[in-house]
Amino acid sequence: MTTPDSAGAPADSPSTDAHSRRASATLAMALPGDTVLYLLLPMYASHFGVSLAEAGVLLAANRLVRIAGYGWVARFYARRGDRPTCMLAAAAATVCALGYATLSGFWALVPLRLLWGLSFAALNLSTQAMSTADPRGAARRNGRSRAVIAMGPVVALPLGAWLAEHWGPRVIFFALAVVALAGVAVARGLPGHPHPAPAARRRLRLPGSLDTWSFLEGFTLDGLFIIGLSYLGKDLLPAGSVVVAGAVLALRYLGEIVLSPIGGRMADRVGPERLLVWLSLTTAVVLVGFGAGWVWSCAAAIVVLRALQLPLLPPIVAMRTPGPGRVQALAARSVWRDIGAGTGPMLAGLVLPLVTPIWIYSVPAVLLSWAALACVRPPRKPGQDPG
Repeated sequence: MTTPDSAGAPADSPSTDAHSRRASATLAMALPGDTVLYLLLPMYASHFGVSLAEAGVLLAANRLVRIAGYGWVARFYARRGDRPTCMLAAAAATVCALGYATLSGFWALVPLRLLWGLSFAALNLSTQAMSTADPRGAARRNGRSRAVIAMGPVVALPLGAWLAEHWGPRVIFFALAVVALAGVAVARGLPGHPHPAPAARRRLRLPGSLDTWSFLEGFTLDGLFIIGLSYLGKDLLPAGSVVVAGAVLALRYLGEIVLSPIGGRMADRVGPERLLVWLSLTTAVVLVGFGAGWVWSCAAAIVVLRALQLPLLPPIVAMRTPGPGRVQALAARSVWRDIGAGTGPMLAGLVLPLVTPIWIYSVPAVLLSWAALACVRPPRKPGQDPG
């Protein structure tokens, strides 16, 4: 027996699983151009014709444009559907990779970063919408989706680092452009029907519990933690090559491949809200330990906890917003995570040299715990945006 999803199409589990895998594979093929650029641009800034400060702005530009453009992307996706949206986004990723391989200078590269930000928003939204199209097994499906997505960076990061040492930082992007172009073909198998959306609401509203948790999760784990790991661990790391750095970054995605499906299955058994609370409370404790000086052991634990938590939010959003508002609700949570992930590094750069790390990480840890506990409260009305 099948159940209709929010788009009005049959959402039997086999086809939903297949569409989720295909959307995830498309993003896995498009994403390596961005992750390899994160590795190589700061190390080879002069090869790309930019300063180190300009490299930092370029790496942040894709998040900034998503904060402003997620609403537009969500409306385009709702009108056009997955197939044309993902094919267009994968084609844009191909253009970006070719640009990284051939163009130099800040003003030549910044349009590519903005284009990639919108492309990632579309692909990320499609993977979440496809994995939650059928509420049955949504958490398991989303965990497997995160694992598939991580496969691209796991392969590309060490390969890109090795090629950069032998042939310079540009060569890898030609190969990644070919991979992204193959993603266009993969996206052709996605459904093309639109996703009905409720009328847009123009009024401003305060962030809800899921908004707050998404912001703090991005702020702490994608912002403060990443910058703090580099800052606090710089005296402990041995001098190494770009290959070592690429391998370290790849381990983060390898953790997603191994652990995100486990997190999804755990959520299906105990409930995503309950698991979110327990993992967030554990993360808060580990963050305090990280700030107290147990840098490497706590960093390893945070990587594990982050991977387990990644599949949890989309199923909660889909459960609370099962109707036409699901796509917009998923986009809203992504915006709040991007805001947190964008502000976290900026604040870390300002306060880490001035404030004791135990305070820097203890305060966000307490706030993350509070936000997680607030997420267990049900929405006030069925079908309401969970906030």
